[in-house]
Amino acid sequence: MTNDANKMWGGRFAAGPDAIMEAINASIGFDQRLARQDIQGSRAHAAMLAATGILTNSDAEAIREGLLTVLSEIETGEFAFSTALEDIHMNVEARLKELIGEPAGRLHTGRSRNDQVATDFRLWVRDQCDAAHSGLRALQIALLNQAEAGADWVMPGFTHLQTAQPVTWGHHMMAYVEMLGRDASRFADARARMNECPLGAAALAGTSFPIDRDATAQALGFDRPMANSLDAVADRDFALEFLAASSITAMHLSRLAEELVIWSSAQFRFVTMSDRFSTGSSIMPQKKNPDAAELVRAKIGRILGATVGLFTVMKGLPLAYSKDMQEDKQQVFDAADSLMLSLAAMEGMVADMSANPDALRVAAASGFSTATDLADWLVREAGLPFRDAHHVTGTLVALAESTGVDLPDLSLDQMMSAHPAITDAVFGVLGVDNSVKSRTSYGGTSPDQVRSQIAFWKERLG
Repeated sequence: MTNDANKMWGGRFAAGPDAIMEAINASIGFDQRLARQDIQGSRAHAAMLAATGILTNSDAEAIREGLLTVLSEIETGEFAFSTALEDIHMNVEARLKELIGEPAGRLHTGRSRNDQVATDFRLWVRDQCDAAHSGLRALQIALLNQAEAGADWVMPGFTHLQTAQPVTWGHHMMAYVEMLGRDASRFADARARMNECPLGAAALAGTSFPIDRDATAQALGFDRPMANSLDAVADRDFALEFLAASSITAMHLSRLAEELVIWSSAQFRFVTMSDRFSTGSSIMPQKKNPDAAELVRAKIGRILGATVGLFTVMKGLPLAYSKDMQEDKQQVFDAADSLMLSLAAMEGMVADMSANPDALRVAAASGFSTATDLADWLVREAGLPFRDAHHVTGTLVALAESTGVDLPDLSLDQMMSAHPAITDAVFGVLGVDNSVKSRTSYGGTSPDQVRSQIAFWKERLG
């Protein structure tokens, strides 16, 4: 019977159903990443227990020293993690007992694994918000440097990936600085909202011991303790908000990565990617592949997938704690890893890439990119309603296309054939340089506006 049962469960689990339960129940394979936060929380809890007289000072000191020893063993790789002990909390507590004996058993007074893991995880995610904020800042600085170098380099601006109007390289780089600035603010906002301490909520109802939750919250850098013990152990909004902010950031990185893939192609030649972030082909010796950009472009799949995954885990759970919530960590860990790697890779690519101003300028002049400037001139100088100016400009674009020239190359007679109010002053607004210099409205692409925004962000980022 036992042999048949083992065959039913499969060769992976030689001990039968007990091994299955241990495998599905244990989280130490991934939650050992919370070791530093777990020990940090335990030290704060022990200090509070001593300060309130729940724990003797000698026991608290033994616990403090023992926890430091455990942390050292973990950081040096000497610690032996046990699946039988299920999670990081029990692994640390068991080793603490081996080191200091009976006082270790008093550490858990006034708390539960429910509020313990909620605190550990919140501390870890809070650290990741800080890390993401730093990574975003580094990438913004790399983009600012590119923008400053090419504040007046003319390039095509696109809509529908078709040439629309000339813009500057600096203006394009600054668009991503703005996007990433919003990303950074989302992580900052999420961090502020999650900065409340679950510790002391115990299993779900609080504790009868006279604990000081304000003291542990302060010791762990939280603004305050969470106000409802049920919510404290049941909430994973902080992780969901981190994932949501990560997903939006990853989407922005993916858009930039896509542009780098396009721009570095032989058809565009807008940029040259450094060898550090490119690979070759196993069969085509001429190839230089933007693999780092392509991988950053793909990371949104993993990060957004983690977001959907955790929403799905949490969506039907009654208050307060359910074992389902053990499935909250792996996807957050993976998303955080993917995000930080993507930010670092993108910073490296942006810092190292070289723009090709000549190719940018040639492309900027293609596709009748100054047609809008002509229409604006007709409104401003000839007094035409914009819709009429739009029609006249369209007529001249068709004429230029049929004769194989660009708008600035049409003669004045050809221009006047579309409307007699056109004078030779129109040529002062045509041409890509004139076009970008004229876009002086706040947030526009003129080099002066771009340099103003660069100065603003330099001061803001410090």
